[in-house]
Amino acid sequence: MTPLALTPPAIEPVSLSEAKDFLRILADDEDELLATLITAARLMIEAASGRLLIEQGWRLALDRWPQGGEIRLPLSPARSLLAARVYPAEGGAEPVAPSSLTLVAGSDPPLVAIAGPVPQPGRDRAGIEIDLVAGFGTTRDTVPAPLRQAVLRLACRWFEHRGDVVSRDAARLPAEIAALVAPYRRARL
Repeated sequence: MTPLALTPPAIEPVSLSEAKDFLRILADDEDELLATLITAARLMIEAASGRLLIEQGWRLALDRWPQGGEIRLPLSPARSLLAARVYPAEGGAEPVAPSSLTLVAGSDPPLVAIAGPVPQPGRDRAGIEIDLVAGFGTTRDTVPAPLRQAVLRLACRWFEHRGDVVSRDAARLPAEIAALVAPYRRARL
């Protein structure tokens, strides 16, 4: 299963003004750098936690339907299924009926249940595509406070110590930030 990003988040979980207030910055001359660090910090926290913070669109490409009738999604939290299609050996995609796939409420990791008939793909690779929306929500207040705090602290740490800690932090989150992320981390088996 290959996840492909379709639409990025409309906003970051931490605003530029929040970060500037945290850092006690009044000038605007480094806003672009700080905004870039906020985005980078969000991506790092999303990777560390296995959770997408702000709602975003994704496409999953599968080779075939699973035998057990459930698709375990690599993106969490999953909010909604938008569309699914299957590619025959030749020609355009066939849509999958919306009633044939159901997002299982409350499952973690998120699951899609095959609830009806689905056409079989005709090509060996990426014969199935599922478009979905994942993330805690569309606004900053839908993101759990510890994860927002982790993004804020990581971006501000990188800003304050430009060039000094970024390479170390890329290998492993600092302990105080990892502690904020830990309750949301998805265990890998």
